[in-house]
Amino acid sequence: MSMKITDIIAEKRHGNALDDDEIRFWIDRLDAFADYQNSALLMAIAMGGMDARETLTLTDAMAHSGDMLDLSRYGDATVDKHSTGGVGDGTSFIVMPVMAATGKICAKLSGRGLGHTGGTLDKLESIDGVHTDISEERFFEIVDDIGIVIAGQTAQLCPADKYLYALRDVTATVDSIPLIAASVMSKKLAAGAKNIVLDVKTGRGAFMKGEDDAKKLARTMVTRYGMSDELGAQVFGEAQHEVFLGRDYANHQDYSAETAKRIDDEVERIMREGHERAREVLAERRDQMDTMARVLLERET
Repeated sequence: MSMKITDIIAEKRHGNALDDDEIRFWIDRLDAFADYQNSALLMAIAMGGMDARETLTLTDAMAHSGDMLDLSRYGDATVDKHSTGGVGDGTSFIVMPVMAATGKICAKLSGRGLGHTGGTLDKLESIDGVHTDISEERFFEIVDDIGIVIAGQTAQLCPADKYLYALRDVTATVDSIPLIAASVMSKKLAAGAKNIVLDVKTGRGAFMKGEDDAKKLARTMVTRYGMSDELGAQVFGEAQHEVFLGRDYANHQDYSAETAKRIDDEVERIMREGHERAREVLAERRDQMDTMARVLLERET
């Protein structure tokens, strides 16, 4: 039986999990559906959520919706970074040069503003003469020359995310954790970096307004995408089981208190070690940072 996008929308609207074929059918044929149909499915996902399998399948389908960058020529030294978004966020402009100064290859695909925030590309393009829409050939030329590049997605690289990213911005589906996770990781997988820095924002100027939501997103990245060597690429807390009328009516935990503590400890460790390492790198490279600051003051003021 052939699939219909309306049936997939209805399935998710009723709170049911989509199977892998349904998700790939949707992403592989985004251009064939009207904006209002894709918007309806985004809203159904934002309202009903996605389990770990759905989120991973969506991420993989989006990542493979176009070309994949091959950074293997640079070995394991490639680093990418993503912030979950917030007003005045300029983390990339500080972190990326610092990492490049330590000898890392920083190849980053950035996005535009979502909701009330301004994106990295928007900030860069406010500078006269700066262009972020570059070819893949030019992308690698810049990496080879200075070891760092921040660019926008091309039409060939992760096009599904580029389209859905813009659609989420005008449909009030920005703050959906499955959609955020899939958007972030599909770009990172397509960009090909071996190491990823995830900057989870929280507060009034961020998408994740509350600390609990920020922690939930951090746990999603730790347990679903294998960001923790201790836990590996595992899924916790989402056992496949029948529930009353398709809904959980009580909290269900399918892992032990010991495992829960390991998850919490890993999230805390990643945050603590990242903060400590950032301080160390800044201290070690203080002279270079001072030089960069003087040059910027001389040329930009």
